[in-house]
Amino acid sequence: MTSMMDVGDTRLAYTDVGAGSPIVWLHGSGPGATGMSNFGGNLAAFEDHRNIVVDLPGWGRSSRPTTDEPLIFHAAERVCDAMTALGIERAHLVGNSYGGAVAMRLAMRHPERVDRLVLMAPGGVLPADAPPWPKGLEHLFAYMADEKPSRQAMAEFVRLMVFDESLATESLIDERYESSLRAHPELPIPPNFGDLTPDLHRVAAPTLLVWGREDQTVPLAWASKILEGIPNAELRVLPHCRHWVQYERAPEFNHIVSEFLRGGASAAVEG
Repeated sequence: MTSMMDVGDTRLAYTDVGAGSPIVWLHGSGPGATGMSNFGGNLAAFEDHRNIVVDLPGWGRSSRPTTDEPLIFHAAERVCDAMTALGIERAHLVGNSYGGAVAMRLAMRHPERVDRLVLMAPGGVLPADAPPWPKGLEHLFAYMADEKPSRQAMAEFVRLMVFDESLATESLIDERYESSLRAHPELPIPPNFGDLTPDLHRVAAPTLLVWGREDQTVPLAWASKILEGIPNAELRVLPHCRHWVQYERAPEFNHIVSEFLRGGASAAVEG
């Protein structure tokens, strides 16, 4: 059940389920993305937590940002305000791609609000020679730039997100396509997401990076700068997996993240 709240100049959609120590789930920036489309299939494994699943500004049912501020910076402050409005003093943050960047920014600016941080192939930290963009980002930006994107363009995008293309089901493509038409991002291409690189050292929370080895959107090679910059970070790499780790490898993802949030070792593996 989606609820709505006003946080400053923004109306945010969110889902609030479960009870226990809170987790705030932050989705990626792909067309048709929402909090529940990214994480709805994972929540049953975290029912001993209070799960706050947000539609970030500009996606899903949340209002469009009207600001020249970098999108990551803008979204992080709205999420922090939403936590306050929901009576959450401190939470674990789990973020995928763009949502991972929002989680990092919140942890940099408000370290007292963040317990543990889980980042799946997060954005916001680019190598100096990033363009030309990886194939997944090229498709994402092309879709955003198209005033009337086709279902075929969505199908191509979804197939790039998973290693096992059988997971790119017709129903999933339809769901993402219909959602993208309801809330087509009105963003410059490439968007002004913002650069988190200079402040990585400010992330004090224990941080778990989770990456698909075959990611074609935020490549594994980009992980090194984040791993080196965040003082208390570790990396887990899942083979035969692309960008949607939490979807494509849900059982492993749920286990790894549950162990990490409980404070257990997550046996970093690089590959």
